[in-house]
Order: sequence, then structure tokens, then C-alpha cells
Amino acid sequence: MTDTSPTKPMNIVVGIATSGRREVLRDTLAQIDRQQRRPDRILICPAAGDDVDWDHAAGLAVPAERVTGPKGLTAQRNAILDAAGKPDLIVFLDDDYLPAVHFLAETERLFRENPDVVAATGHLLADGIRGPGIGLPEAQALLSADRAPEQSGVMPIDNLYGCNMVARFAVMMRAGVRFDENLPLYGWHEDIDFSGQLRSHGRIVFTDALRGVHRGVKRGRTSGVQFGYSQIANTVHVVRKGTMRWPRALRFGIGNPVANALGCLRPQGIVDRRGRLKGNLLALWDLLRGRLDPQRILSLR
Repeated sequence: MTDTSPTKPMNIVVGIATSGRREVLRDTLAQIDRQQRRPDRILICPAAGDDVDWDHAAGLAVPAERVTGPKGLTAQRNAILDAAGKPDLIVFLDDDYLPAVHFLAETERLFRENPDVVAATGHLLADGIRGPGIGLPEAQALLSADRAPEQSGVMPIDNLYGCNMVARFAVMMRAGVRFDENLPLYGWHEDIDFSGQLRSHGRIVFTDALRGVHRGVKRGRTSGVQFGYSQIANTVHVVRKGTMRWPRALRFGIGNPVANALGCLRPQGIVDRRGRLKGNLLALWDLLRGRLDPQRILSLR
């Protein structure tokens, strides 16, 4: 195991899987470059080579490294795990997540002071995923105005939030934790499944010491029909594995179709509710026929 004594800094790898967000990723990398405590490595796994401005990535204080893997969030994150070496901590950030400048410094402090913590997720100053998304100027203004609490809180949770997740690498390797590649493309619920695999190996926590903005950029996401199918198929898949509990699965399984149906009556423009509802219904029909498979979204449009 890597030495994590107080006299030696922890080795921290930041991993980013990206698809179709070249300029958005550039903004995220620039924010990582502003960290008070820089990462030891930055690993980027793109869905396509031109998803990254590699000239910019090479000019960072810690030059970003290219990782090659199959397309799909879970497969790309597994490729990052394979390339990570033996760090103490691995930090998975979405390509549209902007961490506060002290994010990595607080990450190291949290895991050093709490040896029983195996994974953590942080406080969102704002989350654009439920709306039209958050522009760069607004996100930067939120970060600049933010003042972290003098005494940060740490509380146990069941599930990490995929836009910002930190885990002890050695624990993951001993437990054989991987991202489930049966959840293709956007990998809906990959964070819940990941958390479920770690749950029995130590504490999973939320802390307001790790702060940032999830911009919720809409480019690069799956179609409405694909996403709607995943809302049902991925939920059933992870609950069958035992990494999601039934009460939460029922909330997703009922809540998402209802929200999509109501959304069809009041179209929002930014969300394809009709497409999502169609995907929901296709998945429910496949469930009734015993043919439900998350991989089917690869043949849907």
C-alpha cells in the first residue's frame, strides 16, 4: 500500500471522461490548474480524439495525459483506473464540473484525518443539471463569491454524486471495484452502482469542505429516447445487482415517467420529455417481456 504518513503528501490522480465538450473541458482544466494543491496526475479519456484541446492540456502546470478506451462513461472511467498506477486517491470529475481552488487540498486533509472514509462527494454551490445549464461567467462568479464554512461537516451517505467523487484507490483495487460497463454511453446510475460496491468497505461521506459548481452542460449527452430507456433499464439493472436499494429504485422507476409525462404537457424546450417518455415506455414494455437490457440504447435514437 502507498505510504500515507503525515510527512509525505498523498498521491492524487484526477480522472475525467469526456465526450463532445472540447471548450467546456478546456474551462474545467483551467480551473484545475488553479488548485492550491495541484494533482499529481491528470488523466483524460475522450470518446474521440478531438474532444480535447491537447495543446492546451499539455501546457498545464500538471500536463494532462491521454488515456485511450472504448466510448461510454463507465468504460472510459475504467480505462482511467487502468492507467492510474497506484495513487492514494483518485478523483473523478465530470468534464463540466468546476472545483473550488481548495478542492484538492481539502480532499487530502479529509482522507488523511479520516482513515475509515473510503469515498467522498462534495457540496454543490449550484447544479445546472435540472435547468438550462450554467454558463462559465456565472460559475466563476459563484466560485469567487463562495466562502467555505470555518468548520466543515462530514456526514455518512449512501451514494456519491458522479460529477465529483473521490475514493481510496487501494481499497477499490482490493475490493475489485469497477464501473459497470453494462451501463453504456452516459452511464446513468453509474455513481450509485459504484457507491454500492464500496459501501461495505468503509464510510462513504458527504462534506461541505469539497466545493464546486456542476455546470450541467447539455452538449454531449444521449438522446431523449436513449436517456428515457436508461432511466428504467439502468435502475432495474443496479437494483438486481444489489447496489441500489429498492425504496430508491421505486422512486426513480415511478418518479421519472411521471415527471416526463407531466413535462410533455408543459414542454421546457431544453429537455426532450417526449423522447424520454417514449424511452420509458419502451423499457417498461421490454421489462414486461423479460427483454430489458441497458445495452439496448445503443440501437435506439
